[in-house]
Amino acid sequence: MHTWILEKPGLFARTEPGRMADPAAGEVLVKVHRMGLCGTDYHAYRGEQPYFAYPRLLGHELGVEVIATGEDVQQIAAGDRCAVRPYLACGRCDACLRGYTNACEQMRVLGVHVDGGLQLYLKLPASQLHKSSTLSFDALALVEPLSIGAHAVHRARLQADDRVLILGAGPIGLAVATFAGLHQLQKLAVADLQAQRLSFLQKLSFPQRPTPVLLSQEPMEQICAAFDGKKPTVIFDATGNARSMEQCFSYAAQGARIIYVGLCQQHLSFSDPLFHQKELTLFASRNSLPADFAYIIELLESGHLQVQAWITHRYPLAQLPQAFEAIHQTRDDICLKAMIDMET
Repeated sequence: MHTWILEKPGLFARTEPGRMADPAAGEVLVKVHRMGLCGTDYHAYRGEQPYFAYPRLLGHELGVEVIATGEDVQQIAAGDRCAVRPYLACGRCDACLRGYTNACEQMRVLGVHVDGGLQLYLKLPASQLHKSSTLSFDALALVEPLSIGAHAVHRARLQADDRVLILGAGPIGLAVATFAGLHQLQKLAVADLQAQRLSFLQKLSFPQRPTPVLLSQEPMEQICAAFDGKKPTVIFDATGNARSMEQCFSYAAQGARIIYVGLCQQHLSFSDPLFHQKELTLFASRNSLPADFAYIIELLESGHLQVQAWITHRYPLAQLPQAFEAIHQTRDDICLKAMIDMET
């Protein structure tokens, strides 16, 4: 089967992956049915992705079918449909031993550090699979991006009296809004510079409908207006923009919590007197944990979480280079989630 390898920024080349060997003990061989495209893939295409080396087969948002299992694999069987947790942790470092497998010191992520799911067959440790007997391959491919938002919300330890601001209405910001909305909050708002991104708030299903905030020249006034004249007690920054991340400190209420979900390549700076005067708490949120995947699959299977509207674009594998170029060039049609059908 032919597929596409990202040779360098902006250039895909046709390639044919070699035949996969039979799975070893503890491994499974899977067939990739769906692959979601995300910001990591787009940044790699533009040459803006940290921790990335070319050439690379992209793909870490995957809906797969188990084809064969190696010895000692008991919970997964041929024919199972699964989501893939693409963070390959070593299991031996201090972080892994303390339960922080999402921040493994030797972390390898599919499609970033090692070749990913942009191939029809893929061999993985069985521990990386999360099965479902009812979910579609589309839904399974969405579990990973949703898990980023779920993990960030777990980090924040939300309380009923919290006023929550989410900066950035891209897929990760909207995933954060989805899981924040499962909590009883005093107020929930999502802010972005683009009205088209905020329009997705009207299309998606949220347990608690967020207030859209279109930021312009006076963001502090607009943010306070969304919270009835008060400042937010929790801020999630999902922009990956250094200026936005630094401004969080001025937006925050006394004693607020700030969670950086987005990632930028720059050094950040902030006023230490302001940080102390407000007694702020700053969190980073990286990847997600097995429990986040199990939590999301349970919500999807029970119908408490609906994700059909997340997929705004769909392409066959044969058109993958054109998909990247179209999404890169578009200005009017904002893409929330593009899904690649690996069998066409």
